[in-house]
Amino acid sequence: MTTTDGCVIEPAFAKINLTLHVTGQRDDGYHLLDSMVMFTALGDVITVAPADTLSLTIDGPFAEGLDAGADNLVLKAARSFGLDQGAAITLTKNLPVASGIGGGSADAAATLRALSQLWDVPLPDAATQLTLGADVPVCMTADLTRMEGIGEDLTRLGTAPMLDLILINPGVGVSTKAVFETLASKTNAPMTADMPDPFEMDDWVSWLSRQRNDLEAPARALAPEIDDVLTLLADQSGCILSRMSGSGATCFAIFEDADTRDTAAAAITSQRPNWWVAPTDEAPI
Repeated sequence: MTTTDGCVIEPAFAKINLTLHVTGQRDDGYHLLDSMVMFTALGDVITVAPADTLSLTIDGPFAEGLDAGADNLVLKAARSFGLDQGAAITLTKNLPVASGIGGGSADAAATLRALSQLWDVPLPDAATQLTLGADVPVCMTADLTRMEGIGEDLTRLGTAPMLDLILINPGVGVSTKAVFETLASKTNAPMTADMPDPFEMDDWVSWLSRQRNDLEAPARALAPEIDDVLTLLADQSGCILSRMSGSGATCFAIFEDADTRDTAAAAITSQRPNWWVAPTDEAPI
């Protein structure tokens, strides 16, 4: 968070589901998850400034088509404080929309943090955060986090290890609702309990490779472009793990080092110039 001339600027880091196991479904329809979540240095940006009324302006490379009206999750987050306060909010949208990397939830969480600073008030409680979306609580920090339940059961694991990553979105949005509806089994095994220390990098990445994203198969059926992304990533020299994040369509890959990552990113950009191809690493805390 930075403060400039009375404005508060807060990053909304991209969320990656390194794993995503669907372990059940409640009677109210909410799905139970077991997911290892990390955040990257890439993300949207929320800027808030003093104002008499609440307003939202959206700019950035992925602003087109986004509605800045009252139903936008950023404004819902602002109203969740329950205060009669004003602020001029700007969302700089750097991440693809409906892409499985927590953009909307991260934006809402960043709005909560920024307005708490601007208005000098406490954050809304965890239950209120959860009403904004199941991913909002996990996005309140940039910690490596195990997320269970519907998103309310969080085990913060601290700073994520240094990973050399590529994120790729093939330019298609995938409906989370449609992916869950297409999921063949709603009751699957959680992550295995033998997770090594994340800073024992080889062992940890090997452990990650034995876990799953249960939403990957239904998402690939709905959006075959995901197959192309994962195939291209797996074919790159230095790629040690590739997987879809969230409900898609964004996929990530972990590389041996920054050089092989950057070489792969350049090669894939050359082959698929219309894709969003973004080399990155872990979010600063």
